[in-house]
Amino acid sequence: MASVASPVIFKEFCPLYYLLNAIPTKIQKGFRSIVVYLTALDTNGDYIAVGSSIGMLYLYCRHLNQMKKYNFEGRCESITFVKLLSCFDDLVAVGTASGRVAVFQLVSSLPGRNKQLRRFDVAGIHKSSITALAWSPNGMKLFSGDDKGKIVYSALDLDQGTCNSSLVLEEPSSIVQLDYNQKVLLVSTLQRTLLFYTEEKSVNQVGTQPRK
Repeated sequence: MASVASPVIFKEFCPLYYLLNAIPTKIQKGFRSIVVYLTALDTNGDYIAVGSSIGMLYLYCRHLNQMKKYNFEGRCESITFVKLLSCFDDLVAVGTASGRVAVFQLVSSLPGRNKQLRRFDVAGIHKSSITALAWSPNGMKLFSGDDKGKIVYSALDLDQGTCNSSLVLEEPSSIVQLDYNQKVLLVSTLQRTLLFYTEEKSVNQVGTQPRK
């Protein structure tokens, strides 16, 4: 019996003007006019997160059609990576060009969910641009990588409001991708790909030849 082909769904792709129009193209700083560049992007079913060159995170709620803004205190620096997570609470991790990493625990209108915006900072282990971020599915672990090859593990306790970070791995080349699942961290650098087993603290390289 011939199998029935699944129906084809046609979709139209177009610029998200409703999103882009909510982000300024320039800002005024003193007597200077500074152009705003969009530098990082992540999406899920609830939010679209956009990082910018002025250190501002633009977070668009897809259900409420609302744009909110979050930033780092202090100097204005480019956001290089953003990573969303929807678990019991909605979380977004943000990395910058100087190595700063922050986690925002977002406010939710749902019963029993977080009612106050909170921010957690990864204490200054990174000293260079953040190039990758990866969450554990429950939001209790965050891994961050930078362009000098450092990978930092941050343990978050949202109930206690704490974030404890430590350096877990250091590679000789820039981190380009991180992904975490079942106590195994997948790491890709400019030179190789490896599996880092977080419980045993052991490394298993994928393949034998370095990347060219």
